[in-house]
Amino acid sequence: MTTYARKPAAPSEPAMLDFDRMISQRARSIDVSGIRRVFELGAKLKDPINLSIGQPDFPVPERIKQAAIEAIRADRNDYTLTQGAPELLDAVSRRLADDVDWTAPSNDTGLMITSGTSGAIMLACLALLNPGDEAIIPDPFFVIYPALAQITGADVVLCETYPDFRMTARRVEPLITDRTKILIVNSPGNPSGAVLSGDELRELVELCERRGVVVISDEIYDQFTYRQSLENGRCPSPARYTRNMILVRGFGKTYGCTGWRMGFAAGPKPILMQMAKLQQYSFVCAPSAFQVGLAGAFDVDVTDHIAAYQRKRDMVIQALDGAAELVRPGGAFYAFVKVPEKLGVTATTFVERAIEQNVLAIPGAVFSQRDTHFRISYAVSDEKLRAGLEVLRNLARGS
Repeated sequence: MTTYARKPAAPSEPAMLDFDRMISQRARSIDVSGIRRVFELGAKLKDPINLSIGQPDFPVPERIKQAAIEAIRADRNDYTLTQGAPELLDAVSRRLADDVDWTAPSNDTGLMITSGTSGAIMLACLALLNPGDEAIIPDPFFVIYPALAQITGADVVLCETYPDFRMTARRVEPLITDRTKILIVNSPGNPSGAVLSGDELRELVELCERRGVVVISDEIYDQFTYRQSLENGRCPSPARYTRNMILVRGFGKTYGCTGWRMGFAAGPKPILMQMAKLQQYSFVCAPSAFQVGLAGAFDVDVTDHIAAYQRKRDMVIQALDGAAELVRPGGAFYAFVKVPEKLGVTATTFVERAIEQNVLAIPGAVFSQRDTHFRISYAVSDEKLRAGLEVLRNLARGS
């Protein structure tokens, strides 16, 4: 009996998969950031005046860079504990004890290092929100807030804060329902630079405690609080009035290391334990060498940088005086400017006109249901800022 090797069949053409049909509804519900769209437009310009970027224009302090380099050379490059490297946890704990009188970790308060403040807020939303829950956020808002709620299947409830951009208890209370689970407050705020007072924050957390709502306080710009908005030399924080909340802060803006993705969260231990569990199965841990490098960051003096941004803030106010309305920023490094009604155009159109003159800004529709304002960042050189403000002033005047 003769046997023959069976000749393999010729491979058929692979079927073309319909990848568009495979995309989840979760991903479809989130639009590409309008900020990125402006960046894409800016990439086509030659040496634009970029007033759109939301990061400091100063380098990482040498002491912090050197500490990170030494950590890498010392082979501190492996995973840390999910909650964070001991050195940085200790430093943050001391900072919280000094600044808001929290001792974390403790019997009732948890603490963890996160991949940026966005990572902390994402973990908090994943730990707290179920489909059908409601999350109250300010309008205007930082762009990640509505997206994070959508990722969890929760419903976003906007608290309109125009014209002064203050998220007060009076504005929030009518929005709370039996489905409200969290409230996100951002002070100093992005895009407005508004800083809530201690009394406003106290009233807000007292309302949320009465109604069983968890406050998530995004304080990424806490160190960028200008003199007139400081209380007892510190940025006002709801954490001084309650521990029944999640406090989120970070290092990226303060020390110019936004790409290191370093933040931290503190709050009720039952919630922080769930956030740590979710981090274990997602981010795993924040970048290890950078954690070690930032352990001494709180001892680095950045007051000169903050003073420089306060001076630039004043340049913005002076340049646009009489041309366009804006609420005096109390912190961060943004101004949210109202497009003059006499122009009869949206902020998107106004920004497109600015781009035609080589100036990049962000239209208000990126941050809000309204398209009446535009955001500029004054974290740029004085020369660039003056040139950009001249263009914006002339456009606002219709010339």
